[in-house]
Amino acid sequence: MKKIGITGGIGAGKSLICEVFQLLGIPNYPADSRAKWLQSNDPELKSQIANHFGEEAYFENGELNRDYLSKEVFGDDDQLKLLNSLVHPAVAKDFENWCKNHSDKPYILKEAALLFETGSYKQLDATINVHASQELRLKRTLERDPQRTKESVLSIMKKQLSDDDRMELADYVIYNDESKSIIRQVMELHEELVG
Repeated sequence: MKKIGITGGIGAGKSLICEVFQLLGIPNYPADSRAKWLQSNDPELKSQIANHFGEEAYFENGELNRDYLSKEVFGDDDQLKLLNSLVHPAVAKDFENWCKNHSDKPYILKEAALLFETGSYKQLDATINVHASQELRLKRTLERDPQRTKESVLSIMKKQLSDDDRMELADYVIYNDESKSIIRQVMELHEELVG
């Protein structure tokens, strides 16, 4: 079974492209949402986070105190690296267990916004970059997430690899910029990956 990473900047349409692949029977591991889930549900990870960031990192009901943790790591690269060093191994372990349950598939997708930035692409057979212009990604994100400001989205974009860098690193590119049919692109890529 091939492991294919799928990434793209905020608002590029990664989840939409993954939904098209899922219609073809290809499962998707959503790494970012699994990371959030694991931080509230994996006992070992919860213990590590509480040990490093204090008991305030969790509410009494066991849910992650995202506001507190965000304040602890925001603007502090060392604290952010520490948090990532706890979360990323838990996600990697979860992903491997998930893969075992889908070993009957010709390939699976691992969707992650920071696939190249974290180095997790190195454990994959190939990568797909979902491409859209910065203007279109900004527009989509503000429509999808009305609580975000233009400035906050641009700040996120600055922390991500540039489109040019992602396109250079990726093995495949799907253009989700309204210039080409995403269904046709996914079908062609699916045929290549299955073949």
